[in-house]
Order: sequence, then C-alpha cells, then structure tokens
Amino acid sequence: MADKFRDPAVSIWVKQPKTRKRGVAPSALSRDRIVRATVGLLDADGVHAFSMRKLAAELDVTPMSVYWYVDNKDELLELALDDVLGQMRIPPLEDHGDWRRHLHALAHEYRHCFQEHPWAAQLAGQFLALGPNSLLFSTSAISAITRSGLPADQAGAALGLLFEYAYGFALLESQWLLRVRASGLSEEEFYSVVYGIVEQADVRFVEQAELVGNGGTNSAAARDRRFAQGLDFALAGIDARIAGARTSGASTEAH
Repeated sequence: MADKFRDPAVSIWVKQPKTRKRGVAPSALSRDRIVRATVGLLDADGVHAFSMRKLAAELDVTPMSVYWYVDNKDELLELALDDVLGQMRIPPLEDHGDWRRHLHALAHEYRHCFQEHPWAAQLAGQFLALGPNSLLFSTSAISAITRSGLPADQAGAALGLLFEYAYGFALLESQWLLRVRASGLSEEEFYSVVYGIVEQADVRFVEQAELVGNGGTNSAAARDRRFAQGLDFALAGIDARIAGARTSGASTEAH
C-alpha cells in the first residue's frame, strides 16, 4: 500500500504550537531526552520496529508522558531526523573559501550521516527539510554555490546534481547495509552469497562487476571509492559548465 499523502502543514516545523492542557511536564523528562532515546532506538532497530510504546518503555515512563511533548510519532521522527542532521560537521565558508572544497566536504558529511543512521535516509524522503539543522546545511551549500559564478537558475541545478547524487547513493547504501544487518553475516560474507547467486544466473555479472570496480567485493572501501569518484565527476561537470560560459562570454566580447 502506498504511503498516505503527508500534508506539509502538519510538519512540526511549520504547524502552529498546540496549547497544552493544564498541568506540568512529566518530571525527569524533556524533549531533548525523548529525541535522544528515539535516535538510539532507530539506530538499533530501524523505523519499522519503532513505536511510541517501545520509546516509553525505554524512558521508563508512560506513553502519555511522551505525548505531552509531541502530538504523534511523525513529529518525533521529524525531530530525530533533524537531530542527526545536526551531527554533520559543516565547515565555515570564509570569504576566501573554495566553493568546490566546501561542497565536496558537505556531500561527504551528508552521506556519512546516513551511513551512521541508515533509517535517516529513509525518512529524509518523507519529511520536509525544514528543521534548523537541515536549513543550516542548505544555507551553507547555497552560500558556497553562489561563489561559483553560476547564474541563479543554474546554481540550483548544480546543487541538485551534487546532493541528489549524494542522497541517492546514501539511500541505496543504507538499504544495502540494512540487508546485511538482517542477514547476520558480515558485509563481505553477504556480498559473496549475493555474488554467487547472480553469477550462476548471469555469467556476464562477473565482467560487469569488474567494469564498475567492484572486483568481486562490496566492502566499505569499494563504496567509498565509488562515491568519491562520482562526486568528482559531478564537480568536474559543474567546472566544465562554468569554463564553457566564461569562454562563450569572452568570445562574445571579442566580437
């Protein structure tokens, strides 16, 4: 069954604060503590196994105590997602900073966040990126691309190329890592099983694996290498577009 359409107005980041009922917040509990516990459970068991009842048990409180701070599970998941996005190390962009280096670093941090929290890659496609940490990341990326000299309509496309690539890579990677975890095998052991099955079904698979650089392995090092190469290709494409525009402009001025 397809996911139910999510009205953007119900996002915790844009909805009007709800007036709480009379009384005081449950003692020894805070929204920060709830979010930290939520992240821990999501890291351990994933999105599908998470429930408010499990969270309450982890916090040793009643479920109603949690609902004093959030209205529903979706709000809590939004908070957890923005919390882990806040773990990204976003370098300052100085006036003399290199926009390429900055975007390169941001793309790696973005992917690393989803490596550490595979569930977050799933949620990032479901919720609006309106939390404070998400907006900080976006603002940093926009500040960098504006220094490239690209016109505004092309700058947005350039950022999409970089970060949609990073997200797509991270999402597929997170699904792979979740499959590995569920198998109870190491990554190399699981890949060997998959490699053997597909090799029997299609003899061309070995040649294709060599072509894309797997070399019969799907280790973290191989994934790191593929991601870095793809990111370099994307940045090179942006550089080529900028260089082409400059050449075209210089040619026009000469005439």
